[in-house]
Amino acid sequence: MHVVIFEGSRWGSLAPLSLTRPVFMLQCGIGTLMDKQVRALSPTRITLWVRPQMEEFCRRVILPKSKIPTTVNEPLDDEPALLCSGRTLHFSKFEAPTDECVAVDEGDVVRMAYAKRPGLSHADAMTRSPKWTALLELPHGMPQARLAEYAWDLTNWNEEAIVADSMALRDVKKLPDGGPYHVVDRDDVLLTGDDVRLEPGCVLDASRGPVVIGRGARVGAGSVLEGPCYIGDYTRVAPLTAIRSGTTIGPACNIGGAVSNSIILGFSDKPFEGYLGDSYVGEWTNLGAGTTTANVKTTYGEIGVQIGSKQIKTGRRSMGAIIGDHTKTSIGTRLTPGCYVGCCCMLVGQGLVPRFVPSFSFWSDQGPQKLEIDRFIDVTKRVFDRRDRKWTGIEENAMRYAAEAAPAVER
Repeated sequence: MHVVIFEGSRWGSLAPLSLTRPVFMLQCGIGTLMDKQVRALSPTRITLWVRPQMEEFCRRVILPKSKIPTTVNEPLDDEPALLCSGRTLHFSKFEAPTDECVAVDEGDVVRMAYAKRPGLSHADAMTRSPKWTALLELPHGMPQARLAEYAWDLTNWNEEAIVADSMALRDVKKLPDGGPYHVVDRDDVLLTGDDVRLEPGCVLDASRGPVVIGRGARVGAGSVLEGPCYIGDYTRVAPLTAIRSGTTIGPACNIGGAVSNSIILGFSDKPFEGYLGDSYVGEWTNLGAGTTTANVKTTYGEIGVQIGSKQIKTGRRSMGAIIGDHTKTSIGTRLTPGCYVGCCCMLVGQGLVPRFVPSFSFWSDQGPQKLEIDRFIDVTKRVFDRRDRKWTGIEENAMRYAAEAAPAVER
């Protein structure tokens, strides 16, 4: 089956994280949304429909790793195709339709469509052209998956996603008997690779769900991991760290303090004390010592999020912060419930961080100031050097695009 995974016109609702990657490359559970779509849909070939600025990312990052023939931004041909929103989160196997149909959200948003429409393209999906909205006239079917509207949806579903992903893992290793650590429900402690280091006194508690640890990861002495949780490849969990249920840590991170029901993408540092709860944190972030998120209002009421002039109700009473890629906080930074911090920000103030900090901002007690893109690129190159990573045109183009796109998304 030919599967088209499209971003569509609402990619900006997952900002700031979607400013620097296609929406289907956001992580939830153990893998990305695209990983789950491939597993659920079993495509024979894939077409990715993305913003033109994300074409290079797809061709150089996604295509070389794809085991299925994959193209980018090619229009439909004469073969029927299953069109699936990139914001879709699958938990089970998809039952492919045999006749043309569409599943919609809010009455006019295409979640999924099965149709034969030669010439239909990524531009139609992005601009909601008449050719695209004509799909709404197809017979309506029931959705078979969830659709993320905002980043906090993914943190809300993360615990379930870890459990579902763990059941689909292949070639996992079970924790060997013995060792200077304490284990609860050993059969649900899963190692996805070799060279995992578990230091004396750490606790792996899988009584409520799986504890999944990637290859080369290190869990420090006296740390507690409560499942369901996932520790990515080559991530270091500092001694005396508490990783609570519903937490996903991406690859090559340094994590300390306490983390609960949160997603932290790869190469990010939170190595010292401080609490992070019900939050989504992008790649290459650095949360200084004592950085803490509040995730419950003193009134215990519903938490809202401010993005520019928009006030968005989350329907949640527990929510921390949404923090974009490359953002850095100084020691003792305090974030209020529902705080939105864009990508490429520096937070150095001593007071409470404002509920909304736009991308490319330098925030101090004097208020936010605009960060110059060239200055921030210089800083980021030094960060890459510290990790022995090469700064490439992909990263620079993505950052410059984010600087151009953020004002419209965050207005």
